[in-house]
Amino acid sequence: MSKTDLSVLARPSGAFAMMAIDQRESMRAMFAEKQSEPVTDQQLSHFKVAAVKTLSQYASGVLIDPQFAWRRAVDEKAVAPGCGLVAAGDLFSSRGDEIVGDSQIDESIDPAQIKRDGGAALKLLIIYREDEPSEARIQMVDTFVAKCRAAGLISLIEPVSRKRLDGKLSDLNEGIFAAAKELGSRGADIYKAEVPLHGKGTEQEIRSQCERLTSLVASPWVVLSSGVAPDDFPQAVEWACKGGASGFLAGRAVWRNVIGSKDIETELRNDAVVRMKKLCDVVDRVIG
Repeated sequence: MSKTDLSVLARPSGAFAMMAIDQRESMRAMFAEKQSEPVTDQQLSHFKVAAVKTLSQYASGVLIDPQFAWRRAVDEKAVAPGCGLVAAGDLFSSRGDEIVGDSQIDESIDPAQIKRDGGAALKLLIIYREDEPSEARIQMVDTFVAKCRAAGLISLIEPVSRKRLDGKLSDLNEGIFAAAKELGSRGADIYKAEVPLHGKGTEQEIRSQCERLTSLVASPWVVLSSGVAPDDFPQAVEWACKGGASGFLAGRAVWRNVIGSKDIETELRNDAVVRMKKLCDVVDRVIG
């Protein structure tokens, strides 16, 4: 298990209840589904900072991207006291029909500056494909963990399972475990994983698969919400935590329904806050 003090990102119960708002072009695509006019960078920035201001008072940590929202969130003191600040340390690029088809360390981000800004952690997303060699992924994770350690930041890695590039059939669910086996013991302080089966299974099935993940990851791990319907995510989190997860780091399941609203601030309070508080209650009850 990690020896790093992770309490800055945890609730008093010890559970992680973290909110992600670091989506970039994928968030632009969500807005594009709701409007005919182009989605501007300013529109994304406004939504992100509004979400941080509204939801960080309930979250134990908040993940923000430097591209659209970090500087504003820091300068406007948008993050509530007691909520740990996590910066996205990755750079995304598209690949085929995937908006986020590749990821690498964003070399323009200075970990020391993130620390000076009050950041507690850096996050790196890694694309796992069974038909791509493991060496590059392992090297990237090792480099990232070393960078975080040198800057005194918590390292958080997020391997996601994606389809093969050669067109052959991919078992995406099995890829979750292959990625954990490959990267779950490389020294990262927190591991962020997809919910096995995207939460579509019985309690015993989900818990059993999460127990398998727990056996493969040498640090606390949390679930993300992509691929799980917002209304189904609290149940998925409960089962995951009963299988060994330490909480969640999720965005879409919290604020997805607010996108497209004419009054973002009001809908964040009326919808997203309710969802966030329910998720906090789940992890406190199961873990605390």
